[in-house]
Amino acid sequence: MDDKTRTELEAAAFRRLVSHLQERTDVQNIDLMNLAGFCRNCLSRWYREEAGKQGIEIADPKAREIVYGMPYEDWKARHQKEASGDQKKAFDKAHPNHG
Repeated sequence: MDDKTRTELEAAAFRRLVSHLQERTDVQNIDLMNLAGFCRNCLSRWYREEAGKQGIEIADPKAREIVYGMPYEDWKARHQKEASGDQKKAFDKAHPNHG
């Protein structure tokens, strides 16, 4: 496989992942962090960081909007739930140095 095709496939897979996460509003970021070690915020940060490596400045709110499909504050108001005690304990155990 040539590099151009590989890059196109990777880009398509990224767009599909973002679309999937936008549709699965029932899956909370803390659940993603506890199970997979990353969340929508991580993905938006990675996007912003990779843009920066290319000399493209993307503000954090814009990067989050790309991943969430809407402004982050709107997504939080519509879909984010308060984390349960069990979710918080699992997060603290899995990610003791996060933050």
